[in-house]
Amino acid sequence: MTSSAGNALPGDTYYNLQIQGMSCAGCVASVERTLKNVPGVSDAVVNLPSESAYVEGSCDLKDLLAAVDKAGYSATVSDPDNIDEKETLLKAELYQRLWKSGVALVGGSLLMGGMALNLFPSIENQLFWIVVGLLVLIGMVVAGGHFFRGAFHSARYLSTTMDTLIALGTGTAWTYSMLVVLLPSVIPEASQHLFFEAALFIIGFVNLGKSLEMNARGKVSGAIEKLLTLTPDETTVVADGEEQSVAVWKVGIGDLLRIKPGDRLPVDGVITEGFSSIDESMLTGEPVSVDKTAGDRVAAGTINLFGTFTMQAEQIGDETTLARMVSLVKDAQNSKPPIGRIADSIAAVFVPAVLVIAALCIVYWGWLAAESEVSLVIVTAMSVLIVACPCALGLAIPMSVMVGVTRAATNGLLIRNSDALQAAIGIDTIVLDKTGTLTEGKPKVVSVSSEESSLLNIAYSLESSSEHPLATAIIDYCITRGVKKLPVTSFQISPGGGVSANVSGKDAVIGNAKFLKSQGVIVGGDEIGTTIYVAEDGLLIGSFVLADTLKDEAENTVLQLQRMGIEVLILSGDNQSSVGDVAKDLGISNFKAGLSPEDKLAEIRSLQQEGKKVAMVGDGINDAPALGIADVGFAMGEGTDIAIESADIAIVGNQLNKVVSAIRISKRTIRNIYQNLFGAFVYNIILIPIAAGVLYPILISPTFAGMAMAMSSVTVVANASRLRFIAL
Repeated sequence: MTSSAGNALPGDTYYNLQIQGMSCAGCVASVERTLKNVPGVSDAVVNLPSESAYVEGSCDLKDLLAAVDKAGYSATVSDPDNIDEKETLLKAELYQRLWKSGVALVGGSLLMGGMALNLFPSIENQLFWIVVGLLVLIGMVVAGGHFFRGAFHSARYLSTTMDTLIALGTGTAWTYSMLVVLLPSVIPEASQHLFFEAALFIIGFVNLGKSLEMNARGKVSGAIEKLLTLTPDETTVVADGEEQSVAVWKVGIGDLLRIKPGDRLPVDGVITEGFSSIDESMLTGEPVSVDKTAGDRVAAGTINLFGTFTMQAEQIGDETTLARMVSLVKDAQNSKPPIGRIADSIAAVFVPAVLVIAALCIVYWGWLAAESEVSLVIVTAMSVLIVACPCALGLAIPMSVMVGVTRAATNGLLIRNSDALQAAIGIDTIVLDKTGTLTEGKPKVVSVSSEESSLLNIAYSLESSSEHPLATAIIDYCITRGVKKLPVTSFQISPGGGVSANVSGKDAVIGNAKFLKSQGVIVGGDEIGTTIYVAEDGLLIGSFVLADTLKDEAENTVLQLQRMGIEVLILSGDNQSSVGDVAKDLGISNFKAGLSPEDKLAEIRSLQQEGKKVAMVGDGINDAPALGIADVGFAMGEGTDIAIESADIAIVGNQLNKVVSAIRISKRTIRNIYQNLFGAFVYNIILIPIAAGVLYPILISPTFAGMAMAMSSVTVVANASRLRFIAL
């Protein structure tokens, strides 16, 4: 299993920071390098679209903030609950960027139009053009002052960013133009061109591109956080037979809550009385109501459609499914797939390389070329600086990851980290657990070897402390027959096998045949279906036969996986007869039964040693080790917490077909990343040489360079945004 916290050590602290001042991939590399150099930091990942950093390690927050500040940026602790404030700040910054863009583009258009229509006097009219130059300078400061401040900060810390390129390009355009106006005698007549409008257009187009980019990424990053607003502010608590409306944050674990038709559920819990239909679409992405009755679990944020019921609170605050879902998705959004680390390495040296190319343009067109002209030096160097800004490169990967994991989350898939996205596309073998994965996980007792009270009492007493679906079925069977629970001590559970304890002074065990044999109990005869045996003081005293039903989507899911070229096999702790029947019904030829958690682990390792990329799908405690060792682990959302924590991808709800959706979104997201990287690199590979004058007399004007650079970022964002609408 992959992990975003691969270097984390026990006792590490996790920080989510908001970083201000980043503008490109170079900034990301600089901040990331700075954070990793702080003593005690084990890992740091910086995300440009969300302007955030995720830091792990035994370090002090003050040291992190000071390091970021020293690098020329600023950082604050992210407040995940301040959603409205974040949205307000984003809108304010968006309007500010649009306003600045308008100032620069209008100013540039007026200058270009005036010169094209010969409305302005010639360059010899110094007073007029000095005034124009000063007005342009004011416009540059008002609309693009942040670029120059960013470049200055970077220079102070001996680093270079997108701001460096823009500041150098536009600053050179303005300075050269003023030199033509003030000292025309030092500039050859053929090179006496003004670039005032180019400086304004560059700033205007870059700001416009940033505005469009900011608007798109704001919609993506805010979409998942807004789920937290789906829980109500108040709920009805039932205490001593009386109902009272209280704030949700005051609800405690174990409190009884009355939920009425139309109410959103405030916390996670279990229904204790009543029944209803629940709309869980905000968690699972499925627009179908789910019937719930006493004993069924319900989740915060879902909507009670019809009946009134009472529920007992089990998870509150940050522990609810909804809150954990938001936390998992945000962590995944801030993670980087392996390909992202390669792109970061390139970005770290990209801006310095561009500066070298611009310097070579100056040398070549200034002294070496037969067509040497000062104006050619300015045009080529300035165009190279502007057209090469690595904005698109910095957005290519994180935008796709953000949109991809958010799209997955709205479809009931929680992807823990982007490593899982990249790993999922290479899966060629999928291992499926049986109970709770291929089947409904709600087996029922269909026959008992004996209805004697001694058998039922011991079985009920042993299974009462187990959460396994088979245990629940036996408990329900015993309860309907009025069985009483006996005193239990020395309780022990063997995942994938059964449980043992001292019941009323006698050693008792319950579990599958393999487990009982390991306890020295003689188990004979043929097993029918799923058989659970009970023994007391080493002697078999009876058994239960249980039956489970296949999930409606199981057959179609297996068929889709096989059509994708993925080998499907079953590894189960259940007996040969039961597993064989399920495998036959689903058209699966490769299966193994009677496996312990260690056996499953060994089987997956064996497959991996054969060179296979293995995914594991499971839901129980006995699946946790296998989920952890698999290349990609899928945990069914109604499974145990330990299984979900061990997996790379958690499936909210219990729909097996989401595995196919997860593989599909992974493939689409990684493909989208490659498209973005291809576009960003090809854009630079093609336009930088042209801007440098390789195809002279064909040249790129600085104005076009600014527009092209802005549009490259918008193109990357737009391409990533397509993932929001893909069918799963």
